[in-house]
Amino acid sequence: MIKRYITGLAAFATACLLSSFGTVKADTSGGDQPKIVNIVNFIRLLEPRDSAITEDVLYQTVVRQVEIMKKYKLGGTFLLQYDALMDPRYQKLLKSLPRSSFEIGAWWEIPQPLVEKAGLKWRGRYPWDWRANIGFSTGYTPKEREKLADVYMRDFKKIFGYYPKSVASWFIDAHTLNYLYQKYHIVASANCKDQYGTDGYTLWGGYWNQAYYPSKINSYMPAQNAVNQIPVPIFRMLGSDPVRQYDNGLGTTRQGVVTLEPVYKFGGGDSTWVNWYFKEFVDGESTGFAYTQAGQENSFTWGAMAKGFEIQMPLIAKLRDEHKIKVETLAASGKWFKEHYKVTPATSVTINNDIEGSDRKTVWFDSRFYRINLIWENGTLRLRDIHLFDEKLPSVYEQEKATSNECSFFTLPVVDGYLWSTAQQMAGLRLKAIIDGKETLMEGGDPVVTSPVPGKLHISWPLKTISGTLVIDMDERQVSMKIKSEKHIDWFMDMSVADKTKLPFTKIGHRQIKCKFEGWIMGLKQKKALL
Repeated sequence: MIKRYITGLAAFATACLLSSFGTVKADTSGGDQPKIVNIVNFIRLLEPRDSAITEDVLYQTVVRQVEIMKKYKLGGTFLLQYDALMDPRYQKLLKSLPRSSFEIGAWWEIPQPLVEKAGLKWRGRYPWDWRANIGFSTGYTPKEREKLADVYMRDFKKIFGYYPKSVASWFIDAHTLNYLYQKYHIVASANCKDQYGTDGYTLWGGYWNQAYYPSKINSYMPAQNAVNQIPVPIFRMLGSDPVRQYDNGLGTTRQGVVTLEPVYKFGGGDSTWVNWYFKEFVDGESTGFAYTQAGQENSFTWGAMAKGFEIQMPLIAKLRDEHKIKVETLAASGKWFKEHYKVTPATSVTINNDIEGSDRKTVWFDSRFYRINLIWENGTLRLRDIHLFDEKLPSVYEQEKATSNECSFFTLPVVDGYLWSTAQQMAGLRLKAIIDGKETLMEGGDPVVTSPVPGKLHISWPLKTISGTLVIDMDERQVSMKIKSEKHIDWFMDMSVADKTKLPFTKIGHRQIKCKFEGWIMGLKQKKALL
């Protein structure tokens, strides 16, 4: 067990760390906090991993998705992988959809026909190979990425008469994204939820939900200044469970998945979970706007996703009709985002009440400078995650192509409750105090989470161990913490991690911590000393 103590009125002052990034102010105008839902289904022509999943099975899956969306008068976005784009059946089906409510865009996985039409050599095992250095743009040089983009866009326009406005993928490099923006004027993108090692793809520590403007040299890293950002918002996909997804699978060989995807029996395919998820989505404090993405890729097939779709679509339609959510295309959300935010805004995801049988509550807060996650369980508080963002940190895939069949994207860790934990030892910062000469874990009641002004989050947690309240205030640059009590309280945040964990800290001083991660040096300062 390793302990580090952070005391005082300001527990984490990221403004001190990040002052070099300037003072561009986010535009948070635009009315009440909208609750935005995109229904995004992306389409592959073939599925080489399972011989039972034929091209016709995949096509019929999309037909059924269209039918159920029309049944509930729900519009959405269909994204085409290149080989599906060139198939006449998909062309006819998708051309029949009204453009007023449906969007056709690009799914940026790279199959054999696209590679060969761009004059490049196919290196895959199958006509579509899901390995990171074959099936994604990271496996190609920057010039090759441009050739791939040109071929796709030219053929898309021949078929539909216009260029797509949305291009999404599990992960997409900054060079490709910026090229698509500058030459073809796309307005929105999307990437995978945060995950560690799932299917060989790691995206860890990023802007957790909603959307962000990426750095020009790192598509996973939010930019801090407009001049260094690609002005295309990247929306986070799949609707992660804010309570369980983060540390799901601790103690096993891979991280589990708990998302809105309709194929999952616990998650998007379970009516109890789905109803809970959307209730918290509507009721929880989102600071700027709430966002989630429903839908499913056709590779899972209709038989596996039908139950979840038939649970979700009528509920989404009902909430839309009650004016509790706004259902729109990915491109419409991208256009709205750009109209309202000049730089990445501060947003939050709040779970006030967990599924029945659990007392857990959580808050995710994201800005262009950092993200932080707090979780309450059994009456105690743990700061589960803190990652910092730096637009100057380049992606390893920016100029070089990936050679491994796995890809990894990271930001800068200060607290990592997943990678620094085991199933027996959960890492994080816990609120403690010295009471009667002993270290005591503080307990409390239910936190109250509000956003008094756009871009700021206020948390009030009534304490039971002592007579007092923990008050936490967050804005885009800093987090401040204080205990309001009539008595002087000697309190601190105690950080513990699993045994033998390798940490990034190189120097821990009285009011400053220095860290090194992936060759990048960062610092953390306490803004104000304890009075």
